[in-house]
Amino acid sequence: MPYQVAETEILRVLRGYNPWWATGTIGADLAKTMRRLAFYETRTFLRQAGFNRAVMLSGARRVGKTTVLYQLAHEALLQKEYAPNEILYVSFDHPILKMSSPDRILSTFGENVAPGVKRSLLLLDEIHYADDWASWLKFWVDTNPYCQIVATGSASSSLAIDGAESGVGRWATVRVPTLSFYEYLRLMRVETPALPRGYRPTRLVSLSKAEAQGILTKCLPLQTHFHRYLLTGGFPEVALIDNLISAQRLLREDVVDKVLKRDMTALFNVRNVIELERVFIYLCLHSGQILIQDTLSKEIGVARPTVASYLKCLEAANLVNRLDPLDLDGKKSLKPRPKIYLADPSIREAVLLRGDDALTDSDEMGLIVETAVVKHLLSFYYRETPRFGYWREPKSGQEVDFITALPNGAHIAVEVKYSEQPSVKKGEGLYLFAQAHKATDGLVITKNPADYGPLPEAQTPAGAFTPFQIPAFLFLYLLGEIERGAVGG
Repeated sequence: MPYQVAETEILRVLRGYNPWWATGTIGADLAKTMRRLAFYETRTFLRQAGFNRAVMLSGARRVGKTTVLYQLAHEALLQKEYAPNEILYVSFDHPILKMSSPDRILSTFGENVAPGVKRSLLLLDEIHYADDWASWLKFWVDTNPYCQIVATGSASSSLAIDGAESGVGRWATVRVPTLSFYEYLRLMRVETPALPRGYRPTRLVSLSKAEAQGILTKCLPLQTHFHRYLLTGGFPEVALIDNLISAQRLLREDVVDKVLKRDMTALFNVRNVIELERVFIYLCLHSGQILIQDTLSKEIGVARPTVASYLKCLEAANLVNRLDPLDLDGKKSLKPRPKIYLADPSIREAVLLRGDDALTDSDEMGLIVETAVVKHLLSFYYRETPRFGYWREPKSGQEVDFITALPNGAHIAVEVKYSEQPSVKKGEGLYLFAQAHKATDGLVITKNPADYGPLPEAQTPAGAFTPFQIPAFLFLYLLGEIERGAVGG
């Protein structure tokens, strides 16, 4: 019979996690004042009439998922939606709680803190550390209609692998990516301009020259914060550290190393951490390039099936984003050649110990900005369930960096040209894509504000196609600012 932790020990841990049982309030040290977009999205779900599912927050380590849980508790108390003893926060990563089943933890809460209470708000952190969590959560959702549940996981593996079938209809997933440029500015208390509501970057081309220029002029002061954001700004705790070397060390140790050396072994049963590290370093060195798994396997001496398994694990752990070639004709490649980008540009620079040297390397900065653009596009459009990837014209080899194909038929083509003299010609990828696939919008992400504005128009089967050049800092800021408004923040 497994060792049973005493109920008094479980209760002691729970009281430490839930100080509001005694005080009735939650301090700013737990419920920090800056709200992530995930907070507003989750709150919307919880307040939605007839919503009888759990909410699952999925994101990398240290992106702020735990803070979102405490903020939800703070809001529930502030709005008197729940009494203090009706709110339970649990971290299943705690050593004592790892030795206890979810049922025993909840029964300890119910019998000692909330006797006779039917309705409750359950905030379940790092739920993937609980045994057979998906089956348990399914059962709890089905049998406890008066409970609202929000759970988190540092690895989406448990969502994508263990719980995919049993969780259908039982929970809604909210992504918690690393900080957007907009969120970073708010975290750093940078004053941001008031802009007209709803101006997506794709709409800039329809504005008058004066209107478009007005948006750029208002946002120009934000550019001075852009480089620091790219190097350390994706993770809240890291972003707040002034010293770049210290910030990158924390990022390596607290985010990357713990995922590779602890989470992967606990969640995926990875036994050879050294092999996994070699695969990850290879991806850092070749981020943004077409990945050929046979080549990777030969160069680092890891069997190809093992490489494929590790790639899935790293993607599930929110360390990398995979982009497949997007064929909008409906043909599927038997051997797709994906591109792998790190989940945040700061990860690569920290792992490879580049410091701020990258800022003077034009090729490196181009890749860093590409990585940031991928992250922002995925975060901005994921609620619309798009198809997302890159495009390559078979005959000429011309490419478009990123294509977002929305369910409504819109095709948004984004090309990154982060250089002093960006050049986009009519015979190149962006225009070729528009001619082949009826692109509705085209954006070219540039380095300098001087390159801001529309490119030459071209006639395509879908009509006139006019790509718009926009500096990277402004593009990223607008996506984050608009996203915030869309979820009610």
